[in-house]
Amino acid sequence: MQITVEETDKHVVRLTVEVPPEEFERDLDRAYRKVAGQVKIPGFRKGKVPKKIIDARVGREHVLEEFIKDSLPAYYVRALHEQELAPIADPEIDLDRLEDGQPLRFTATVEVRPRLTLAPEQYRGLEVEAPSTEPRELEIDEYVDHLRERFAELEVVSRPAQKGDYVLADVRASVHGQEVPEASRIGFLTEVGSEEIVPELDRELEGKRKGDILKFNATLPERFGEKSGTEVTFQVLVKEVKSKKLPAADDEFARTASEFDTLEELREDVRSKLRTLKEAESHAIIRDLLLNKVIEEVDAELPERMVDEETDRRVESANERAEQAGTTLEAVLESQGWDELRFRSDARAHAVRGLKADLVLEAVARQEGIQVTAEDLDREIRGLAEATGRDPKEVRRILERSRQVTSLAGDIIRSKALDLLVESAEVMREGAPATQEPDPSVSQEDKT
Repeated sequence: MQITVEETDKHVVRLTVEVPPEEFERDLDRAYRKVAGQVKIPGFRKGKVPKKIIDARVGREHVLEEFIKDSLPAYYVRALHEQELAPIADPEIDLDRLEDGQPLRFTATVEVRPRLTLAPEQYRGLEVEAPSTEPRELEIDEYVDHLRERFAELEVVSRPAQKGDYVLADVRASVHGQEVPEASRIGFLTEVGSEEIVPELDRELEGKRKGDILKFNATLPERFGEKSGTEVTFQVLVKEVKSKKLPAADDEFARTASEFDTLEELREDVRSKLRTLKEAESHAIIRDLLLNKVIEEVDAELPERMVDEETDRRVESANERAEQAGTTLEAVLESQGWDELRFRSDARAHAVRGLKADLVLEAVARQEGIQVTAEDLDREIRGLAEATGRDPKEVRRILERSRQVTSLAGDIIRSKALDLLVESAEVMREGAPATQEPDPSVSQEDKT
């Protein structure tokens, strides 16, 4: 099959495809056999009607329609694959020539995904500055204090309630004298500032003592379901004010809260866990910094159609997540002080960044000859199976039926390309010289 490609507009190409006579005639014979199996002509068995009879009784035009419907799309897809083109819209196909003994010729005009070309110096050996992975003493103190909070005891105090104190109270909610059970609590123990019922309750509790009686109006929030939006009257009796008494940070606490005998051993364990966490976070930051650095240096003009479709996909994904959480996207935006226009603008900006990132990584993969192996696909499918609690064979069947294997392979290629950026980068860390970032997927045993 002979193919020529001509760029007719920005991101638009016209493919001129010529199919050799012997190939398209073979496919034309297949169209005749298909028609022969569909018609009933006296004197001939179904599927055994000669071509001349079909031409005379059914019409060659009908056969050619079947041929064009079945074979032309296949030729078009082959041409795209051979030229490594990714369409982002349906093509306009024009049949130029269809004659016996002559090559079949057609043109296809289509908008395609941009392709970037990068030189190794544009993405290899890049320098980035990453945060230190060594935990600070303050971070260890905060972790230990959080652990002390979990083992804190409540003790009654005579002073007024403060934020973070606990108040034991009887809370009665009513509308025109009729109690609202959903918002009423008897013997209710709440942390001041937690806003378990309504924010107004927490504000009213601050500065109050045992025996104080509060009365105020408030509107019930969305979590009250059918009652949400209802303005109710609250009457509250403060019965006790309690403060948290944290255990001393000493060896006894370490033995109570962990498997360690001393506070120093506990702190070293916390240090190790925080270091592991910060190393993972740092690796993610480095990947993002490197990718941003390449994107900033590349001029990648994106087709509007491509950006619009990706923006729509992100908005629809946000809608689905909101529905799964039992709410609406409008309600989520309102709670964050956003409107739909601002959200869509933000989604579009993220869509542009995401598409540019994909194009950059695809260019790196082509330049470096990065491929997806069967082992790569098997590993990803096993990971998906474990995450969803399904059998790997079932996951593979689902991916194949929904034609998502190609998409998964693309994700793997882009991930490998980003790994290459990281492996070749010069990473500057706080208080340390530049070093080559290690690949976290490679163990020390693999290196020896």
